Formats: sequence, structure tokens, C-alpha cells
Amino acid sequence: MTEQRVVLVDGVAGYWGGHVAERLLAEPDLHVIGLDTTPPRQGSGLDFIQSDIRNPLLADLLKEERVDTYVHLAFIESDRPNETAFDFNVMGTMKVLSACAEAGVKRVILRSSTLVYGAQPGNSAFLREDHPLNAKRNFGTLRDLVEIETFCNAFRGQWPQAKLTLLRFAHIIGPTAETPLTRFLRDDAAPTLFGFDPVIQLIHEKDVVNALAHAAIYDVSGTYNVAASGAMPLFKLTGLAGKLSVPVLHPFAYLGESVLGAQFTPIDFDYLRYACVGDLKRMREELEFEPTYAAEAAVREFAAVRKAKAVVPGLSPQDLEEEHLRAVIERRKRIREQVATGGPARHQPRGHTEAETVAASADSSLYEEQNHD
Repeated sequence: MTEQRVVLVDGVAGYWGGHVAERLLAEPDLHVIGLDTTPPRQGSGLDFIQSDIRNPLLADLLKEERVDTYVHLAFIESDRPNETAFDFNVMGTMKVLSACAEAGVKRVILRSSTLVYGAQPGNSAFLREDHPLNAKRNFGTLRDLVEIETFCNAFRGQWPQAKLTLLRFAHIIGPTAETPLTRFLRDDAAPTLFGFDPVIQLIHEKDVVNALAHAAIYDVSGTYNVAASGAMPLFKLTGLAGKLSVPVLHPFAYLGESVLGAQFTPIDFDYLRYACVGDLKRMREELEFEPTYAAEAAVREFAAVRKAKAVVPGLSPQDLEEEHLRAVIERRKRIREQVATGGPARHQPRGHTEAETVAASADSSLYEEQNHD
């Protein structure tokens, strides 16, 4: 019997770490270890170790467990820059990478964002992975991600034998994930900028999990933009999501952002003013990954769940069913097209044929959300 490869996922008590670990548990060739300061939800069946990522004995643990692949997802989201988040996110990542190098871990996977490029008027239509990281530092999460990526570049030079995979995700949307974009779309008071309608790039929360799992399962390294096809103008996005746009003159908008920060807008106004769209060529050709949700299908699903939770006058069950089924049809159509064209297929779960994957792709997120509430 072949010995299982050991994959350690930190941050498993959080949203991304928990979902990625659960996805990897379905892989028979992997032994998955979860790491966090807080135990994950009961019934996960995960081999769990309770520890902080900054523990000085982390390298000893990795050696003892013979960890082959480390998926680093422990991260504190922060609206404003603060030292607690910086110490955990940036200094914690430095300690994780140092421990991995000392323990001889072969591969490390990290989650980042295409927003690290910054939204600027001189941006090209599609930003490649070698584009400078020009994001402003006024939002804490973005500041920390830029610092982490800067350190990762230095780490690659110092430890070339370690394979480092950095996935830069576009704006994340979905019925359950809590992200700046979902907060922006749920809040009808969150303003837009008068006279600006930039192209927005998206990815569905499930495809974020699939991409991270894909990177852990397959032998890929490097930096990749990851997003769904079908980037769309901001006002089309807000229209599909059922959000009432509140245009504000940009001098007043920036003043409000500087005073109130995320209380005024969950998304830096630069990204509601200028496009920041990642080039996806490397994702398709080198990472060999293709998201199952197109951008419009992801937004329609989000809108259907939002309507279901908001008691909208005059909204019938038939309307909800129609919105949900539209998202399912679009998703299944996209998967069939991938199968028919022989496109990237390595992201399909192991143990499933392509036909089974298509048959199982009908999305029940809307009903799951209703049952949870």
C-alpha cells in the first residue's frame, strides 16, 4: 500500500482553512492534518493539532509528522492597519515559511489577492503576475498581503528548493463567505463613485476552495491570478446582485473613506474607480485550473440567496426558484463546455468521472442557506 502524503492546513477553525481541509479529506492519497489555536467544528474527522503558527516548535512538529505540503490559510482580516493583525499575518507567515524551510517541507501554498496590484488609471486591461504590487496601505488586509508577498519573493531566492505556490484571487463572492465584496453588495448604503464604472473581476467561494485544494493535490508552484471568466462592469454587477447604487462625487467619497474607513465602504474606492483585472493565461495553461462558476452565474446565485433572506414585498417562491435554477443552468452549461472542449480538467475531484462531476454539479446552496437560518 502506498504511503499517504501528509498535507498540513493551518487556520482550520476559520472559513477557508476549514473548507479546504474538508475538501482535501476526500483525497485517499492524502493524510490531512489541521492546525489552529481553536478546534474546528465537531464531526470533521480531521487529524487536529492545537497550536499557534508562531510556536517556536513548529519546525519540530513538521519534521515529526513528515509534512510534505503546508497550506497556510491562518489570517486575520482587518479593515484598518493594526499591529495585532500585522504580527499574526506577516510575522506569522515569516515564521511558517522559516519552519517549513528548516523541516524540509517540499511545498507551501498561500492565499493572496489580485487587489495587491492596486487600481490605477494606468493599469493595462489584464495584469500579469509580474506586475508591480502597487496597492495602497490604508486597508489592513491589503497592507499585510503586500508585505507577505514581498517576503515570499525574498524567501524564494533564499530557499529555491522549496516550491512556493501563491494564488491571487479576484473579488470573492458567494452565499456563505464573508468578504469585502459580499459586504459591499449586501449594504445598499455602501456608495459607488459618480461617473465611474470599472470592470470588476470575480470568483465564487467554492472555486477558491477548489483552487487551493488543486494546488495542494498537484505539483504546481509559482504565482497565479485566479478568477472566473466574464469580468463585468460595476453597474452590471450591482444590478445583477440587486444592490441599489448610491453614486457619490469622488472627493466626498474619499473624504468619507479617510474618516470612517470600512464603516463607509468595505472596498477601497480606487477599486470602484479604476479596473484591476488579472490576466488568467497562467491559471489555465500552467496551473491547469478553470473555475466552474462563470462570474454572472456566481452573482445570480448570490442575488437569489440575498432575496431569500431579505423578505422582499411581492417576491414569490417562484421568483426565488427561477433565480436559483438560472444559476444552476449556467454552472452546468459551463462544466459541459469544459468537458466537450477538453479544457483544463485537473481540478476535477479524484474518484469522479467527468460525467459524474457534471451530474453532481447542481448547486443546492440556496436551499442550504434557507435551512441554516
